[in-house]
Amino acid sequence: MEPAKTGAVSGCLVWVIAFSVLCACLFPAAMVAGSITSTVTGDSVARILGPVLCPEGTTAEIFTYETTSTDSNGFETPSTAFEMRCVDESGQIVKDLGPTYAFIWTGLLGAVGLVLSAALAFFLAAPAGALVARLFQKKPKA
Repeated sequence: MEPAKTGAVSGCLVWVIAFSVLCACLFPAAMVAGSITSTVTGDSVARILGPVLCPEGTTAEIFTYETTSTDSNGFETPSTAFEMRCVDESGQIVKDLGPTYAFIWTGLLGAVGLVLSAALAFFLAAPAGALVARLFQKKPKA
């Protein structure tokens, strides 16, 4: 193989490894952040996603209510449900999105985590490749 092709292949391999390592950290962190922020800061998420998901002339609102869920042992436990509703000026519900907004928000933050992983891997691939080359460099015999 020519040195240019070898360098390109090894550079791509270093990028893939760096991307995999970064993605293993950033993607789950982004998904957890999306899950938490979709409920804790639901009104902020509604302001961001409302113009995209709701019809024109309506406002997105987060509606919460008490419900029950079944735990791993089959027992019902109290829980809180979150839904996004598109409401017009008179207060009528035009569109009920249910919990869909949370899945969309979590997916968007997950995509941001992937893009951030790719960008960081791009910038860290050259230093990481130089470090690996230095570690595996053969030392001359004395």
